Amino acid sequence: MNRYLIAMAVLLAVAAVAWPVFAQQQADTEKREERPGLRDLSPEERAKFKEKWQQMSEEEKEKYRAEMGERFESVRPSAERKAALKNLEDQIAKLKAEQEQYIGELREIRELAVKEKATQTAKRLENLIAKQQKDFTGRLQELEQKRQQLQRAMKVREARKPAAEPGAKPAAEPAGKKAPPFELKTFDGKSVSLSDYKGKIVVLEWFNFECPFVQYHYDKATTMVDLANKYKDKNVVWLAMNSTSHITPEANIEFAKKHKLPYPILDDRPGNVGHAYGAETTPHMYIIDQRGNLVYEGAIDNSPSGRTPAGEKLINYVDQALTELLAGKLVSTPKTKPYGCTVKYPR
Repeated sequence: MNRYLIAMAVLLAVAAVAWPVFAQQQADTEKREERPGLRDLSPEERAKFKEKWQQMSEEEKEKYRAEMGERFESVRPSAERKAALKNLEDQIAKLKAEQEQYIGELREIRELAVKEKATQTAKRLENLIAKQQKDFTGRLQELEQKRQQLQRAMKVREARKPAAEPGAKPAAEPAGKKAPPFELKTFDGKSVSLSDYKGKIVVLEWFNFECPFVQYHYDKATTMVDLANKYKDKNVVWLAMNSTSHITPEANIEFAKKHKLPYPILDDRPGNVGHAYGAETTPHMYIIDQRGNLVYEGAIDNSPSGRTPAGEKLINYVDQALTELLAGKLVSTPKTKPYGCTVKYPR
């Protein structure tokens, strides 16, 4: 009886693994049969085509293959591509969120082991964290590569579209989340509107100098000032947004002078703009492209307070996105999870 149950379990396990593969193959077969091609020809027409193919030069064959490839590619609707791209972006966001939570839990356990002087346990946890980070990096790179390939394919497809006829309406702007408009005053009384920077790239940094995470980027790493200076002559505008309800104008002005900020701090103490953008932490970064679309939102980097995850390289997401935008490329990482102190909105 036990042998029978084991055999049944094995068969069920094999079926569970094989069925998705079989189903995928069946779906692929059905898709191929829907496509126009040799299957649509009669036996006589196939024979003629075969004879003609044999008489073709390699150059003619290659040209024919390219034409057929473009023909079949055109069958796939743009909506399907967009859905596939959205699916990949969701997978990437989910992978990053799960990784951050898992690694955070492992680090907490490791710190507890260190406190209790369980050195062997701590060492094993370090090895586990390193392995997890390595696996995560490999999986993330794989997903990022797939996304970039799909984005390039969509870009090539867009470029192949014929030019519009004279007098025709301009093509619709690429889909994207429009940045909420705003008009605020600086803490020294000057008015600043997002519309003032039409045609430029705008970086918004949610800011609170009382937050230790923000202090690190100003007092130790000088991240924000260095980046703003790096791009200030490249059509990039940097704005610090302070939605801290209890802060005074004088304190902001003093901070700006002390750190020689090359950009203004905007007064959003009522929190209206912060809520419109969904700002959660300080810092929380947003990048708006030349068309007024939000193309990046999230953390400044992957190194909270200078602690880069084990096995990973420091990535400044804002620097990376600005470099890509100025090179005419799509932002490869459009969203990350922000870190820092919560924004101190009015209650």
